[in-house]
Amino acid sequence: MQTRHLLAILLLVVAQYSVQVVYSVSTLKNIKQQTNDILASHHDESRLSPVILVPGDGGSRLEAKLDKKDVAHHYCERKSDDWFDLWVNLSLLVPFAIDCWVENMKLVYNTTTRRTQNAPGVITRVKGFARTESVEFVDPAKFYGTNYFDSLVRQLVEFGYERDKNIFGAPYDFRRAPNELEEYYASLEKLIMTAYEQNGNERVVFICHSMGCPYALFYLNTKPQAWKDKYVRSMISLAGVYAGSVKAMKAYASGDNFGVIVVPSLSLRKDVRTFPSLALLMPSPDVWPKNQVLVKNRNISYTASDYKQFFRDIDYPVGYEMWLDVKSLAPPLRAPGVEVHCLHGHKVSTPEFLDYDTGHFPDAKPKVKYGDGDGTVNILSLSTCLEWSGKQKQRVIHRNFTAVDHMTILSDSKVMNYLGEALSKNY
Repeated sequence: MQTRHLLAILLLVVAQYSVQVVYSVSTLKNIKQQTNDILASHHDESRLSPVILVPGDGGSRLEAKLDKKDVAHHYCERKSDDWFDLWVNLSLLVPFAIDCWVENMKLVYNTTTRRTQNAPGVITRVKGFARTESVEFVDPAKFYGTNYFDSLVRQLVEFGYERDKNIFGAPYDFRRAPNELEEYYASLEKLIMTAYEQNGNERVVFICHSMGCPYALFYLNTKPQAWKDKYVRSMISLAGVYAGSVKAMKAYASGDNFGVIVVPSLSLRKDVRTFPSLALLMPSPDVWPKNQVLVKNRNISYTASDYKQFFRDIDYPVGYEMWLDVKSLAPPLRAPGVEVHCLHGHKVSTPEFLDYDTGHFPDAKPKVKYGDGDGTVNILSLSTCLEWSGKQKQRVIHRNFTAVDHMTILSDSKVMNYLGEALSKNY
């Protein structure tokens, strides 16, 4: 029974845009057979474009060290002598212990500096920057079900790539928005230039997933065009959440345990509300229709233009301040200035409208109306990349895949076939 609970909790741990897919051997063999001919005809294995993998929300490993005066419960650890795995660490995610974990994961917003910091007595760091393995599994122990880019990386190896030679991971603190990741972006720039130089001056290809795509977009929009022309070949976007998602509003309002009964949604709400990255995932007023109601609380309706009232009514006004900080960081309608391959699923039921008509807003569970998307991100957000056509000279290539959801896009055979073509020299 304990094992069953751990596996259930794991589905939650990887968060709303994170990692929870297990891939079959038969699927991998099928992908291999379908792509080998393409790769044999197109790839010069000695001159492959280096790939940098940018993970989505929850797709990076975090370590922590503690020296706390106060703890949530008497059984919570106050001090650690060394770094320990904070995300993902299954031993911290069981009942009772999860309360300690929530306290260690949360951030504290400073209204003066308009930045966040760790909870008092908690130090965190991202584990494994530049290493491919760091984004293949979110659990360093590679526990069953914690694979993320694992299947995709193995496919790249079949293409002739090598881990840590021309495939690199670029994990980051997914709790924070891009405006708080200066050190990360400095490290990313060094990684890009090193990968370029060590691979015969071959330009790099970003392969981003989910929230990692607007984070990559933010970075590219800070760089001069001449620099991008020299170092970046293309960005392959997998399920990019460029204009937010209605699921982010649910996470703010009533929390989300992602179907795991043993984990209280409201407990996790305390945690994710403190992440500026969640504010970045709110539906963008630049894209969502001004009259489209996203959330209803009896007689009060909220559109993407009503966030000040929304955050006031859920009794979390600091969330609005965070949203003001991040809403313009990665303008969804601003083209990145590099070739884009925008891939996503569609025709998967995706939350589109939340109705809290029973009262007890925001703690109650809403009625959900579903629309088109990939199960996590709405089609309006996924297809925002189409707006870049005509705004840059580089190609913007759009492909959607029927019934491919937010996570299976990382292993779907049709997507992997396309990936092989997009990485080829003759595409």
